[in-house]
Amino acid sequence: MGVISDNREEDMREDLKRIRSEKSEAGFTLVELMVVVVILAMLAGVLGISVVDRVRTSRVKIAVLQISQFEGALMSYSFDMGRMPSTSEGLQALAQNPGGADNWKGPYLRRRLSNDPWGKAYIYRSPGGGGREFDILSVGPDGEEGTEDDICSWEDNN
Repeated sequence: MGVISDNREEDMREDLKRIRSEKSEAGFTLVELMVVVVILAMLAGVLGISVVDRVRTSRVKIAVLQISQFEGALMSYSFDMGRMPSTSEGLQALAQNPGGADNWKGPYLRRRLSNDPWGKAYIYRSPGGGGREFDILSVGPDGEEGTEDDICSWEDNN
């Protein structure tokens, strides 16, 4: 009886080892999966914030560049016409001859007149405020003029 019980005990130990090894090879535990999910969520959060911030700063840079292009085109227009476009003529005078003037040599923009990066029309005034010849501004992401996110030709927007 001692030999049989020793064999049976040994067989049971072998079976337990086999079951444990099969169980450990079966897959990930719930805790391991949760740790991976938490790490992935943290990475997505950090990357998402970075991407949103990058898009915001890129739009501001695009608006600054477009305003700069308008300023150069306005200087060329002024040289040819002897004056700046009026507020009513607006930036459209850079793309189309306002009133059939003979000395208009435009279009003064390489590309068509476009809206700001937030889809709103640029605001143009001539004369501008504070003794400036003109003002050009984008109302920025909030779409409201006179708020701190406006991008203006008379300010350093960098």
